[in-house]
Amino acid sequence: MSTATAARPKSPGTPVKKRKLTVPVVLLLIAGALLLFSAVGAATGNHGLTSSGQVTAALGASVPIAMAGLGGLWAERAGVVNIGLEGMMVAGTFCGAWAGYLVNPWVGLLAGMAGGALGGLLHALITVTFGVDHIVSGVGINLLIPGICAYVNRIYYRDYVAFGAGANQSPPADPLPYITVPGLSDWLRSIEVHHWFLVSDVAGILGGMVSNLSVVVVIAAAFVVGSYFVLWRTVFGLRLRSCGENPTAAESLGVNVYKYKYLAVISSGAFAGLAGAYLSLVAAHFYKDGMTQGRGFIGLAAMIFGNWMPGGLAMGAGLFGFTDSLQLRDADSVHVLLLTISLAMALLALWKLYRRQYRGAAISLVVAAGLAIWYATTDTVPRPLIVATPYVITLVVLALASQRLRMPKADGQIYRRGQGK
Repeated sequence: MSTATAARPKSPGTPVKKRKLTVPVVLLLIAGALLLFSAVGAATGNHGLTSSGQVTAALGASVPIAMAGLGGLWAERAGVVNIGLEGMMVAGTFCGAWAGYLVNPWVGLLAGMAGGALGGLLHALITVTFGVDHIVSGVGINLLIPGICAYVNRIYYRDYVAFGAGANQSPPADPLPYITVPGLSDWLRSIEVHHWFLVSDVAGILGGMVSNLSVVVVIAAAFVVGSYFVLWRTVFGLRLRSCGENPTAAESLGVNVYKYKYLAVISSGAFAGLAGAYLSLVAAHFYKDGMTQGRGFIGLAAMIFGNWMPGGLAMGAGLFGFTDSLQLRDADSVHVLLLTISLAMALLALWKLYRRQYRGAAISLVVAAGLAIWYATTDTVPRPLIVATPYVITLVVLALASQRLRMPKADGQIYRRGQGK
């Protein structure tokens, strides 16, 4: 009798384990994207998509989205859904501009974070202590805080018309410093202008990361990296994440669930406040009603795209920031982007054919053909479509990434003290 055992066939109801994006796969995808951008730039003569100016603008545009998304990540890892990030961002814009004008922009950054943290404290009080539905609380905050800021703005800054402010705009604050790495920036720029295949594109991307960067961009990057180490490499982070996975089990092991939820949601508001302060101190230097323009919700989309992980969140924020910054650049670059996406969709169709996913391959091929025809039959992209690009990308990315999502198990659930005893 043979001792070998036959492998048990999987039952039809057994879910198929999906592959994760490992570091080598991510690096391979980045290398492929660089080759694609270089090929399109060489074919069209337009290298604007990988220019240092475009990269710098994209990094700046991704900061408020990344910080709002990081705020959502902290809250939801502790089990609290925070769709009130938009309102907390508005609090950050108002408090940041106010303190930046009265004192200095550094104090404005801290005041913006404090204003957002107060919004987070209110959200934590309503959801954690009183057990109100998280969505209802978030919607209420998104209505309450912008209304208060708009009302105070029209009263407080009424006498500052002489400084260029109006009934809905604060006086300008002093600018924050910008960072440029001397020597390295000029050397990369000298390589970029030659437009060598792939080499100049890499130089342009690296040059955009070391030239004319706001100091807040560096601070935001440090917060993203630091959040990974705090949440995944410390005991504090383990306890906080346990509150979002199984708060009953966490409390039974002695974890103060309420305390960690409060800390997470207050930190969430502080990050959203920093996102708002960036808009009023770096992007515009003043507060104006409606300047967040839905970036809090796009930050949530970036967090979902990143599967509630800091690294994926940074990639999502970079993607949305790149598309958002396109409206600040020349329209020709946007037109070239149509060809780039068309080629990318064609490659995706080939990959799906190789995987025998014929339906997905057909859809990708149709999209690729449609974009190619659009590019060949037009010279420019209409301005309204350029402005709407970040929001369209948000919907498309969420639709494509929805199959790989794994949210915290207790995210959004109402928890009452004592359930674990």
